[in-house]
Amino acid sequence: MKAVQPILSVITVVYNNAADIERTMLSVLNQTYKGIEYIVVDGASTDGTLQIIEKYKDRVAKLISEKDKGIYDAMNKGLAIATGDYVLFMNSADEFYSADTVANVFATAPDADIYYGETEMIDAQGNSLGLRRHAAPTTFSWKSFKYGMSVSHQAIYIKRSLTEPYDSQYQLSADIDWIIKAAKKARIIVNVNRYVAKYQVGGMSKLKHRQSLAERFDIMRRYYGLVPTVINHALIAFNLAWYWLKNKRTND
Repeated sequence: MKAVQPILSVITVVYNNAADIERTMLSVLNQTYKGIEYIVVDGASTDGTLQIIEKYKDRVAKLISEKDKGIYDAMNKGLAIATGDYVLFMNSADEFYSADTVANVFATAPDADIYYGETEMIDAQGNSLGLRRHAAPTTFSWKSFKYGMSVSHQAIYIKRSLTEPYDSQYQLSADIDWIIKAAKKARIIVNVNRYVAKYQVGGMSKLKHRQSLAERFDIMRRYYGLVPTVINHALIAFNLAWYWLKNKRTND
């Protein structure tokens, strides 16, 4: 008897990104895997984004277009109406690595609680910038984020039954908290050992970057303890400095 294919709810959150939303949507809609429930949550865009989405409305399972309180509020709206066995967030400007990505992920092993893979960075023109600085770990658990976000949200497929709403107290780093919560409940976590997503690198103001770091520190302190988090952040800072120094030498 042929195994029943799991349903994957792919959720795309977007606000005023007419430049990239079609590329993201087509990367979902052109997947060879048929068991996809596609959900798009638009924050009442005013730049033509919604008109692009509506071109593909008959291929989108559920569409919400209304004002929200930020990205995680929008992601929670998508999560609340998802009905798939697994959920994956592929937000505007990001995309699946290839047309057969989802099929390859689920072919790796049956009935995992979490599947994860590697992410390629791209620029605004879609050119490859190589592997993320935080390479996906060979094995993954809820403790794997103690040195940083080693698996991006575009590259992690989580059983919907393990998920909770994103914590609204975090504006920039709630995805770290969300993944850790799910990973703590997971029994079987499978590394698919392939690239599964492309992440468009974007600018972030220094103010927002500081806020993101502060939120991340608070999340890690809650899960891993204060002293280990201080030590781990010192190691993160050292590794970051060494990374940039090494790449500066390479580019000089």
